[in-house]
Amino acid sequence: MTPELILPHDGVLPVFSARPVWCGRGSTVIGAAAIGAQAWLGDDSVIRADGEAVTVGERFWLGHRSTLHIATDSHPTLVGDRVTVGRNAVVHACTVGSDVVIEDDVIVLDGATVEDGVLIEAGATVFPRSHLAAGFAYAGSPAKPQRPITAAEIAERAERVREATGDTPSPVAGDEIDVDPSVYVASTARLRGRIALGAGSSVLFSCDLHAEVGPILVGADTNIQDNTVIRARAEGVVIGRDTTIAHNVRMADCRIGARSLIGIGCVLAPGTVVADDVLLAGGSTTDPGQLLESGHLWGGRPARILGPLDADKRAMMTRIVAGYCEHGRVYRQMETGEN
Repeated sequence: MTPELILPHDGVLPVFSARPVWCGRGSTVIGAAAIGAQAWLGDDSVIRADGEAVTVGERFWLGHRSTLHIATDSHPTLVGDRVTVGRNAVVHACTVGSDVVIEDDVIVLDGATVEDGVLIEAGATVFPRSHLAAGFAYAGSPAKPQRPITAAEIAERAERVREATGDTPSPVAGDEIDVDPSVYVASTARLRGRIALGAGSSVLFSCDLHAEVGPILVGADTNIQDNTVIRARAEGVVIGRDTTIAHNVRMADCRIGARSLIGIGCVLAPGTVVADDVLLAGGSTTDPGQLLESGHLWGGRPARILGPLDADKRAMMTRIVAGYCEHGRVYRQMETGEN
């Protein structure tokens, strides 16, 4: 059994030490990924090694709609043996030891180190460059140690996560969306309803965009990254140009301005308005109708102003947009054969 979609990056294809024991529909593995024996890859799971390596040990379990990714030219992702990742989780540009359980909706961010024998409880966020010592259960945002944990409990929680995964409903087929030739929509993404994608924009692997009532309008050169779910159940969703919507974001009926970045795993409540030039930190949430004013770094649950959007952050956001424009061009060419 192999993933539904396997793509190279810079001419490098993923390497599997043995065929995975399961690959769900929409599962995707890209680039310089090395996957150990007895891997289990859930529906819409994504492993993307397109700029650094992803190395995964034996008996790895990646739950439905979860994402492993790297930070281009700075951080690989290294995962040990017997690691279990639940549903809708993100393991990003970090190091994870062996015998670790990462439960549903967890986010592990860039430069973090998780030692052996750790439990990260559902909904936690491991902040960048954090160090999670062995033998503890962690929870919260930021993730903090709650209590010591034994190897037996780690094994029990791993089994519980795996049993809870179960089968997911068969997805409704996406609609044919008329897009500009410069737009990239991954073959594993699903788009339904009135959706307009600006020139140079991209919708990455296993994203799910559904314009149920209102439209979804995406600006030029904006990127919507793996496993993001967008719903337009009322007035619709508008996302400005040159904006990044990172992995596993969930939003409904929002307005996002230009040149903004919505971080990994954020959840935006209906009616949220994000002004131009905003950075919302990974793992953050908003309240219904909340306004995020321009020129600030926001973060927290719910989001609050953490500081100014300085020149370094603006430059980083610009680099991400440019990088994803290039990713979109390359992936479009690989999937369609077009130049």
